[in-house]
Amino acid sequence: MNIKRNIYLEMTPLARARDLFLEKFADFRMTRTEKMPVPDAVGRILAQPVFARASAPGYHAAAMDGVAVLAENTYGAAEGRPKTLTIGEDAFYVNTGHILPDGCDAVIMIEQVDVHDEGRIDIEAPAFPWQHVRKMGEDIVATQLLFPQNHLVTPYCVGALIAGGIFHVPVKKRPLVVILPTGKEMANPESDPDTIKPGQIFESNSHMLGKMAEAAGGRYERWETTIDDLDLIKEAVKKAADGDADMVLVIGGSSAGSEDCTKQTFLDLGEIWVHGVTMMPGKPVILGKVRGKPAVGIPGYPVSAAMAFEQFVAPLICQTLGVPAPQREAVTVEPTRKIASRLGLDEFVRVKLGKVGNRFVASPLPRGAGTITSLTQADGIIRIPSSSEGILQNKPVTAELLRPLSAIQNTIVAVGSHDNALDILADELKSRYGDLTLSSSHVGSLGGLMAIKNGGCHLAGTHLLDTADGSYNVSYVKKHLPDIPVCLVTLMHRDQGLMVARGNPKRVKGVEDLGRDDIRFINRQAGSGTRILLDYKLAAVGMDPARIAGYESEEYTHMSVAVAVLGGVADVGLGIFAAARALDLDFIPMVTERYDLAIPLQYMDTDPIRHLLDVIESATFKNRVAELGGYHMEETGRRIVVNTA
Repeated sequence: MNIKRNIYLEMTPLARARDLFLEKFADFRMTRTEKMPVPDAVGRILAQPVFARASAPGYHAAAMDGVAVLAENTYGAAEGRPKTLTIGEDAFYVNTGHILPDGCDAVIMIEQVDVHDEGRIDIEAPAFPWQHVRKMGEDIVATQLLFPQNHLVTPYCVGALIAGGIFHVPVKKRPLVVILPTGKEMANPESDPDTIKPGQIFESNSHMLGKMAEAAGGRYERWETTIDDLDLIKEAVKKAADGDADMVLVIGGSSAGSEDCTKQTFLDLGEIWVHGVTMMPGKPVILGKVRGKPAVGIPGYPVSAAMAFEQFVAPLICQTLGVPAPQREAVTVEPTRKIASRLGLDEFVRVKLGKVGNRFVASPLPRGAGTITSLTQADGIIRIPSSSEGILQNKPVTAELLRPLSAIQNTIVAVGSHDNALDILADELKSRYGDLTLSSSHVGSLGGLMAIKNGGCHLAGTHLLDTADGSYNVSYVKKHLPDIPVCLVTLMHRDQGLMVARGNPKRVKGVEDLGRDDIRFINRQAGSGTRILLDYKLAAVGMDPARIAGYESEEYTHMSVAVAVLGGVADVGLGIFAAARALDLDFIPMVTERYDLAIPLQYMDTDPIRHLLDVIESATFKNRVAELGGYHMEETGRRIVVNTA
């Protein structure tokens, strides 16, 4: 096959691309229907209007336990002048829901009846016509419209339909989305991870998009992965479009690589209206038509795939069913730091959210299109319009919510230094207090203290070494947060050292080896406690950081550093023993340091923080962290109050 590198067609603005795509298929509606039992129709769209076949109630019914009477027979009754009625003649015992006896038009509550004997009762107040009575057809009248066509059936609808004598309803068939993954690097998600070869990744996008199709009201078929071969991909797309598919998605091959075949496939079998949209992630999306049916080239990166689906496929599914696309709840938030963006692109930034004081704060997550965890960890999405170069810190903006607002209000926002124990803490907190969530953003120890200063978090993880006296954290809190009373709660002590590949092939002994020509280092970001520790150790041996290859290469977590060493990106990285142990790396210990949670005193007496402290001091938490290795829990929970008068 003659392989050519694709060239993007003219980039199309996001809103224009979506409008164009939906307009092209404005008449593409689901006409196929099926009849379903009412309970099974929840979540489906009615294909026709539904009219009641029976009234509800179908008779005049007692609405209270008591006695049924003809109202006019009770007139004249008053307190002190009771009126006597005879059971079986002008008064009849009824229970709630019973049919009203002939000749009766009211019910007197049993509590308002004085029973003389089994045959006579006294009442001291008159009844009025239709008192405590549900009239025939009060709720539903036979032949009335219960629901129009294109109505979404809900659990509440089930009750109304059955009450109206409807037991089966016609619903629209869900549009079938055929999903075709492509790429020779894709591995079957059921494969044993140990059998995956270098260069292979699990094919997960098709499963994710399939479930997104179901959530939008469609159904899906996932076809087997096709390698990057134009003829094979064309054959699969043609078969899908000629078959039962209502729309076809091809995952991968929509970009500009030499093996990206989706563009040519669509051109050979149909037409393309859009190739490249001014959105990020999701820019390489292709929108077109194949054999008269919608065809979408979905980018291969998972976040790009999800964004492209949400912007184009989900609205088309809803339009096809004749229902509006759902709108997410939105809230005004303030970013904890500046978020830069590129002019000309609508960018969707995934953020963690929490309510700190009286405002909602947003911490940006990693923005890479391949970082699927930036979606799973996100509480919301901030859209930066193409006309903006970004958002300033603390400037109010709108975020679409991915979680309920109540969950975000019950989130403890932690910003600062990364540690694996925070994952254990979050899990234990969720286990004990299901309505509470610990949300951690890793920006380094100093970044965490700055977040406290700016009101952007409830607590910060910190392990800042005072090189003057060997103490931790106190002097930094005094320096950077002089006006904020803070409680330093010791989470644990932990072992820091150099991480190297198993067997230590470069025979690294200490920081003095980092300047060797055959050593490449991976560093932590400026402002992190680990970076401060490294610089202190380098100064102690008189080494200029400029001599270290890789000193400027930065990662934001210990696990990222460990992965860099494991993957051969670097020979050495500085981090905690738990990270080295987790990835089976060798570890050269350097220091045991104290890791604290810095908590402003104003939050210490709040319920969420009290619950968090209970978890920290529990034996279960301490034991789970200790099992990770390299942790010392003897002082866990110890408190030092700083900056009080």
